[in-house]
Amino acid sequence: MLLRFLITRPLSRSAPLRAFMSTSPIAKKMKSTKIIGTHSGTFHCDEALAVFMLRLTDEFKDADVVRTRDPAKLEPLDIVVDVGGVYSPEKHRYDHHQRGFSEVFGSGGFDKIKLSSAGLVYKHFGKQIIARRLGVEESDEKVETLWFQLYSELIESVDGIDNGVNISATPLAYTQRSDLSSRVKRLNPNWNEPTSDAIYDEKFQEASRITGEEFLSQLDYFAHAWLPARDIVQAALDKRFDVDASGSILVFEQSAPWKDHLFTLEPTLSPASQILYVLYPESDAPGSKWRIQCVPQSSDSFVNRKSLPEPWCGMRDDKLSEVSGIPGGTFCHASGFTGGNETFEGVLAMARKSLAL
Repeated sequence: MLLRFLITRPLSRSAPLRAFMSTSPIAKKMKSTKIIGTHSGTFHCDEALAVFMLRLTDEFKDADVVRTRDPAKLEPLDIVVDVGGVYSPEKHRYDHHQRGFSEVFGSGGFDKIKLSSAGLVYKHFGKQIIARRLGVEESDEKVETLWFQLYSELIESVDGIDNGVNISATPLAYTQRSDLSSRVKRLNPNWNEPTSDAIYDEKFQEASRITGEEFLSQLDYFAHAWLPARDIVQAALDKRFDVDASGSILVFEQSAPWKDHLFTLEPTLSPASQILYVLYPESDAPGSKWRIQCVPQSSDSFVNRKSLPEPWCGMRDDKLSEVSGIPGGTFCHASGFTGGNETFEGVLAMARKSLAL
């Protein structure tokens, strides 16, 4: 049974409080004496996520939640997000609606989009949350790497949508109707459904759970799959001249997410070289076929630095082998961004011939 918020009476520190998320994996036992405040009524993704993230911290783990717009009820709370008209980390006040607010993430080049309550909480508590999830110290270098990456991939879009960033002013697809913010918006009661504080509070609980599941899912992916791939990319970069004298071809011994890491590590290369093609096996099975993929101009671009030769595009099997002059061809995509061969030697020949043309 879902527990209800305390929104109708003054708060008493001596009275036992109950929080919402009784079904959350981080709220099995309600022992915290801390109270998080946010606004009542219609809810949005940013405060739903902000509340969930706060409950992942040491200080606010299992904290109770009060949803109200009454300043008198907000004033004594330990921390308040997305309401109150004040941004003051020293006072644990994290609103972004007030006139003159201009806070941005700032680090890592993220200085164009004002923060929502989610961005504010993440900016001030994100490293602690990540370190706690990974079981490492905040000073661990991978914490900061993940802090930037998760902001870029998740939090920034929540900030952008909540602050009404125009799609034409940014490359991020903030108007997709399948995004997390849209999912949360749809959880609010419809215009033709009954509403009450209790109904809104119950649905906010679900919204916070959904945003939290997405947050933790992405954090776990970046920590346990994305970040370890950096070592694979670095190793391939270190051996690039062993593959070809141009230094423009990378070989991965296994398929791994490489684009983000390549664009981060490439500027540090000495001697400098621009990577044009990556080669990798289709699977871990012995005798696996191999792939060649063109490096795009940026990690989110569909334009290649150097595409595979146009006469190869759309060709398969024997026809591709005939046109390319390289035995064992399996396919070349119609757009020329990727292709394949039966063997490593075959895709390496494809890469070298593509460089020469």
